[in-house]
Amino acid sequence: MTTTTTPGSVRTDFPILAQRVRGNPLIYLDNAATTQKPEAVLRALVDFYRTINSNIGRGYYELSRKATDSYERARSVAQGWLNAQHEDEIVFTRGTTDGLNLLADTLGRQQVGPGDQVLVTGMEHNSNLLPWRRLCERSGAELVVVPTDDRGQLRLSDFIRAIESHPRTRLVGCTHVSNVLGTVAPVAELASEAHRRGAIVVVDGAQAAAHRPIDVRGLDVDFYCFSGHKVYGPMGSGVLYGRRELLHDLPPYQVGGGTVKGVSRTAPVSYVPVPARLEAGTPDIAAAVGLAAALDYVRELGWDLVRRQDEALVHAALAALDEVPGARVIGDPRIDPNGIVSFVIDGVHPYDVCGHLDQHGIMVRSGVHCASTFLDDLGLLGTVRLSFAVYNTVEEVERLGEVLATVRPGNWSREHPAARFL
Repeated sequence: MTTTTTPGSVRTDFPILAQRVRGNPLIYLDNAATTQKPEAVLRALVDFYRTINSNIGRGYYELSRKATDSYERARSVAQGWLNAQHEDEIVFTRGTTDGLNLLADTLGRQQVGPGDQVLVTGMEHNSNLLPWRRLCERSGAELVVVPTDDRGQLRLSDFIRAIESHPRTRLVGCTHVSNVLGTVAPVAELASEAHRRGAIVVVDGAQAAAHRPIDVRGLDVDFYCFSGHKVYGPMGSGVLYGRRELLHDLPPYQVGGGTVKGVSRTAPVSYVPVPARLEAGTPDIAAAVGLAAALDYVRELGWDLVRRQDEALVHAALAALDEVPGARVIGDPRIDPNGIVSFVIDGVHPYDVCGHLDQHGIMVRSGVHCASTFLDDLGLLGTVRLSFAVYNTVEEVERLGEVLATVRPGNWSREHPAARFL
């Protein structure tokens, strides 16, 4: 772990960034998809497997006790990260998608029935749209989408209008930060309006966790999910926060080892309390340990550095794109920057832009970003998305601008101008 707080020195904590791609220095700008891992996280993963590797809560011996202690210490770290009131309000998942599906299949079935409504916003990732859509299809409820404005912003007045016109709204699902534009939803205000009308609020925090402190009590939300791999932690790790009085009433999402007090062939099954009731089988203990190391790492860097980085890199990207002929930024990333800038270049397919950058060792994301309905609302085939992390530099962004100045229409633009996927 570095003892300095400059972007250049932070880079040395991430060994993958030392490599070259096609003779060029690696410039990794796809952090909204997944972030790279610092040495502290890699070390935590290796140390677990080298020195502890044992199952939790199932063995009355030293290594099992150490594994259990490490796993529960990770839960405590996640509790602090979200400012949850109780440690048992934290459930480990495989990521945001897993957490949202868990809620749709447990909370959703409890709360939503025929004729009810579920509200989501127009800027949702598929992971916070499709589980609720499937719930509504199965239950006979109605899925209501609150539209965004022409800049991709969610206006509180539109949300209030939607929820007032749907008095049987039982549940509201919203993203904290858009994975396409980096726009911030007014989560606290949405939660207040939803609670006034008796609705439960579920937040997709996948894009927020690495860019801003999260206070679930201050936001007054009922459930909040995020993915470890988007905040410098391992893939396959994630956290679901649930308000205790709601979380502890959920039935098992999966059943099996670790979820029951005892089983006979005839007697009713008696399940253990949450969170163990929602963590069936052997969890990815190492991933939880690695996630805790990642959260500790970011906390040690400090939110001041993270926010300064986001602002500096977003403004540098906007300045660079301003010099690229035909480039057009989508939305307004200057408003509360979250490390995301999406753009298009007139006459050039987003995949051709991505491919051109890749030839120069610059890695970005292009397409619909698993949010095709949002792109449809914006009238776009897709975008090129730049997404930044604490290890990115203004010099990298300037190099991006130089390479973008040489992009030309390629095979996608000529042969498949209307094709989209991803």
